[in-house]
Amino acid sequence: MSRTIEVIYDGEVFRPVTPPDIEPNTHGRVVIENEKQETKKEDAWDVLEQLSGTVEAPEDWSSNHDYYLYGPGKNWHGRQE
Repeated sequence: MSRTIEVIYDGEVFRPVTPPDIEPNTHGRVVIENEKQETKKEDAWDVLEQLSGTVEAPEDWSSNHDYYLYGPGKNWHGRQE
């Protein structure tokens, strides 16, 4: 059975951050994954979620995006020109 526990290295031994759910003197293997070096690969949805609500724009921007992208001259979703 595989488990993941957080540990801290004090210069001599690895110590669990929280008590692990294992019996004393149980043998196992520790794999070190340095959190500082891990990078999460983001996709477009992650970026959009981070940027959501950070741009100032007219209230009807989402429903009239064609008007704001391409300009006036047509009736965009009820907007009269």
